[in-house]
Amino acid sequence: MTEYGSFPGARPRRLRTTPAMRRMVAETRLHPADLILPAFVREGISEPVAIGSMPGVVQHTRDTLKKAAVEALEAGVSGIMLFGVPEDAKKDALGTAGTDPDGILQVALRDVRAEVGDDLIVMSDLCLDEFTDHGHCGVLDAEGRVDNDATLERYAEMAQVQADAGAHVVGPSGMMDGQVGVVRDALDTIGKEDVSILAYTVKYSSAFYGPFREAVGSSLTGDRKTYQQDPANVRESLRELALDLEEGADMVMVKPAGPYLDILAKVAESVDVPVAAYQISGEYAMIEAAAQRGWIERDRAILEALLGIKRAGANMILTYWATEVARGL
Repeated sequence: MTEYGSFPGARPRRLRTTPAMRRMVAETRLHPADLILPAFVREGISEPVAIGSMPGVVQHTRDTLKKAAVEALEAGVSGIMLFGVPEDAKKDALGTAGTDPDGILQVALRDVRAEVGDDLIVMSDLCLDEFTDHGHCGVLDAEGRVDNDATLERYAEMAQVQADAGAHVVGPSGMMDGQVGVVRDALDTIGKEDVSILAYTVKYSSAFYGPFREAVGSSLTGDRKTYQQDPANVRESLRELALDLEEGADMVMVKPAGPYLDILAKVAESVDVPVAAYQISGEYAMIEAAAQRGWIERDRAILEALLGIKRAGANMILTYWATEVARGL
């Protein structure tokens, strides 16, 4: 005779018995529409150039970038974030290639927008680091320090040329104080009220950016600790969040994603705007490298990492696996 109430009375394992059961009760789900593809376009190349520290990722030509955008769209990805890589000879102290209407990033924006129209959200990184010969995200003063307010003037120009080139969304990523407000004013001044701002609200000075610097051909020496955030700090992130929202951010981002899931969760709990997280180059490289050595199961690790970011509160995830994962979903 069955003894009712015998230990254990609660058996959570009943809801894990089969794949169908686990799928039915899953609390968090990834969807292709959650994903945004970051992509690099390099000036002066006729074939894509592989990025050694990011297996499977390339610096695109203009033509292959358009193809990548169409593939992302067909897979159900929501957006593509573009980063321009100019010829070294065009880099200077002010990053003028970044505000040249015929600079590589603006040309690529026009290319992609012409290819996908409004069916894929075309986003543009708004920062000077790819275009400066010193590799910093802003203009330097006479002492070699990044001049916050002089940099804001350059960001205003960048916002306008990127919007004119067709960006649906601009992403000011340089971590200058006041950047969101200046960009919003610059866009509104030229009648681009519909262009959205994805604020890089929480951007830590991270060791995980290394492969990205190869991807954009960075000229940086030194570090960005005077403007990117200290990994030790939490309250600072919430202060940055409040300032960006006050200045008019339409969406906010946490970067990197994986090492800062606690910050992502706090941000997501604090706002009523969409929250993005950027799974950056170092996060990508670690999984790919470990998988190549047979140390982890690649596909499972990718999905688990992305699911963790979504579970922590991200509405959108920038990931170099966006198209591949979207196809699988």
